[in-house]
Amino acid sequence: MRRGAWISVVLAIVLAGTAAWWWWRQPTPPIATVPVEAPASQAAMAPPAASAAVSGIQHPIETPSESGAAADPKTALVDLFGARVALSMFHLDDFPHRFAATADNLGRSSAPSRVWPVVPPSGRFIVERAGDGEVIAADNSLRYAPFVLMVESVDAAHLAATYRRLYPLLQQAYEDLGYPGRYFNDRVVAVIDILLATPTIDARPKVHLPTIDPSVHPERPWVLYQFDDPALESLTAGQKMLLRMGPENERRLKAKLVEIRRLLATPKAPR
Repeated sequence: MRRGAWISVVLAIVLAGTAAWWWWRQPTPPIATVPVEAPASQAAMAPPAASAAVSGIQHPIETPSESGAAADPKTALVDLFGARVALSMFHLDDFPHRFAATADNLGRSSAPSRVWPVVPPSGRFIVERAGDGEVIAADNSLRYAPFVLMVESVDAAHLAATYRRLYPLLQQAYEDLGYPGRYFNDRVVAVIDILLATPTIDARPKVHLPTIDPSVHPERPWVLYQFDDPALESLTAGQKMLLRMGPENERRLKAKLVEIRRLLATPKAPR
């Protein structure tokens, strides 16, 4: 298995990562009981209402010097993951924009797959009957085993170095999304913290399909599943992705996120 073969997903989860990527795709057909989400372009670009005031930078990143300007995304990804993985698993077109948008969206209610920096895999979300309802199937977590193993194989220091090489492009892409004057790495650290705050649930969560307009025949109905528990359904897109992966996968990915955060966040000065 090649070094780092999937960790940008975490960065898309994180910096991505992510996440992103190997989870439920966003629903596109109209649903009778659920308000329609904004189009992906709007969802990715709409800044939060409370972000009008620009705050000081909390987690500054050392960017390349003039002699070592920002790396070309394709070159950087090939160097980190190898050519086969980089060319087959990533959307290299407009990668900085995809990366910045997904990193931001993972901390929001929706992370549209159309702007993910990674190629979603084949397969589907699996559920099974439990009493009078449905729960996430025990075997569903197996879909993510290769992804989790690859994330764990990533050298965090090499990953952080690649992130720094690409940072000027990521910062510009983030500002172009509608956040002028906002510091991208601060948002990345904030989203990592959101993901780390995902609740751990030992029991398999109950899920259900919402009421669908009878005239609509979705090609992938499994992407429409929602959590029965309103508290879980109200979590961010990234948090719900982690829950769908199962408690063991969630634990292992959180451990990697802690390692990555340590490299990207500026330690708080002692009082």
